[in-house]
Amino acid sequence: MITYSDFQKVEMRVGKILSCEPFPEARKPAYKLTIDFGESGVKKSSAQITELYRIPDLIGLLVVCVTNFPPKQIGPFVSEVLTLGVSDDNGRVALLRPDEGSPLGSIVF
Repeated sequence: MITYSDFQKVEMRVGKILSCEPFPEARKPAYKLTIDFGESGVKKSSAQITELYRIPDLIGLLVVCVTNFPPKQIGPFVSEVLTLGVSDDNGRVALLRPDEGSPLGSIVF
């Protein structure tokens, strides 16, 4: 069990996907995302979401990301945030998405 103060250390924010491109160098199929967090800035993320999402459909989607992990080197790419999702029974990842109109950069609690 963790305490509420442990949970508060994880900074999750709402972001909007600005761009998406294939990431052929990744070990598992993935995309490279550029995500806008409003006043918190624009960050990059690698996400293994290729089975449920096509690149054009991702542009403009709101997502939830952990924004206070250290950057992670994934092959030639540096992922700055962790884009959150859930796995279905077949291992396909669906994005965690806030309702439209959620302010960019807002904290998830």
